[in-house]
Amino acid sequence: MSTWKKVAIGAGAAVVLAGMIGFTVHQSHKNVVSVQTSKVQPMDLASVVSASGEIKPKTYVNVGANAFGKITKLYVKEGDHVKRGQLLAQLENVQSTADVNATEASVEAARTDAVASGAALNTALADLNRAKSDSEKAQLDWVRTQGLYKDALIAKSEYDSQKAAWQTAQAGLVQAQAKVAQAKAEKESAERHVAQNIANLTRVSDVLKKTTYAAPFDGMITNLPVREGETVVIGIQNSPGSTLMTIADMSVITAEVNVDETDVVNVKLGQPAEVMIDAFPKKTFKAVVTEIGNNAIIRSTGVSTSQQSTASEEAKDFKVVVTLQDPPANLRPGLSTTAKITTASRSSVLAIPIQALTIRRQADLKAESKGNGTVEAAAPRSDTGLDPGKEEVQGVFVLRNGKAEFVPVETGISGTTDIEITRGLKQGDEVVTGSYKVLRTLRPGASVKVDNSAPKKANDES
Repeated sequence: MSTWKKVAIGAGAAVVLAGMIGFTVHQSHKNVVSVQTSKVQPMDLASVVSASGEIKPKTYVNVGANAFGKITKLYVKEGDHVKRGQLLAQLENVQSTADVNATEASVEAARTDAVASGAALNTALADLNRAKSDSEKAQLDWVRTQGLYKDALIAKSEYDSQKAAWQTAQAGLVQAQAKVAQAKAEKESAERHVAQNIANLTRVSDVLKKTTYAAPFDGMITNLPVREGETVVIGIQNSPGSTLMTIADMSVITAEVNVDETDVVNVKLGQPAEVMIDAFPKKTFKAVVTEIGNNAIIRSTGVSTSQQSTASEEAKDFKVVVTLQDPPANLRPGLSTTAKITTASRSSVLAIPIQALTIRRQADLKAESKGNGTVEAAAPRSDTGLDPGKEEVQGVFVLRNGKAEFVPVETGISGTTDIEITRGLKQGDEVVTGSYKVLRTLRPGASVKVDNSAPKKANDES
């Protein structure tokens, strides 16, 4: 065989061999999935609940109208600082002042009548004592006259005269006793009139007092919706003229935020928080949770569920109040704010990115396990009464020998981007973190290729 034929045969064999090798490599790479990974490593985690709301003073009061009338004088303006008891406003009080003066005169007249009735009672008692003495003397004279008449020492006319005197004295005693009872009744009636007029004086004095408004505590006038000359009304909530002003104690400032119903169970009194106020950009204020509401608030209406007669399936929030520890002096009620409440924290715990967590059905894991024997035993689940094959298992995909193995895990607290792993992984394990599309469809035991150079996306298009 000539040399060129040998060369041609060798070259052809080399081409065929290269083609076979290329085909084999191509086929082996057809089922390899490109993934992004991250190592399990210890880190400090903090679980944070974020909620929005507004700044409110801890103590404030809406000074409402207690009487119907025209405002004759306003002694303060919005933004003024006031002291407890300081006069704030005055309503017209001509009629109420006249009522007080008239009732005071009635009280004095009733007291004079009571004094007169007391004197009349004393007079009646004196008359009663005199009548008793006259009756006793007439009785003695009558007894003596009976003895003398029996001994025939006096005439019949004198006997009859003494008898009549004794009977007259008895009648006078009864009359005196009746006058005493009448005087006592008149005195009691006079005293009742005094009490009645004093009660009336208390009522009209209260009406008069309600035309004057004083500060209930030290604070600042944060709202003054009325002006001098306007007429105020009572008994109508949130209507013009029913609220004169708002006084707030700005020494203790809070942020009242609405926390989602799924997060409020983790919020506890005393937990630390950070408050961001829109009016103070790039500033964070320390705070602490001081109040947690017990009634849910319907998000769309802002009405408490306790005020509704029918159940609602709408999203609900709960009011949470955090108290700022060092608020700025120029803080105003109503400013929009966001509070981040730290509900739990852990130091040096094993953690992975949250997006690495995925869910698989128990039946799918068992099927894959029978196929290639790469899936570890799933963590036992509580008996829910459902088909065990349909129960879902939470876990991550771990890279082992170039394959992605599904490992069930138990989790603890979650931070902003990472979550604590309490069982199932060890430090240094390499877990699949993306892409999202790959994690949704990745099968246990699949061959994977690590490509951490590609930009990681939280959400890939399907």
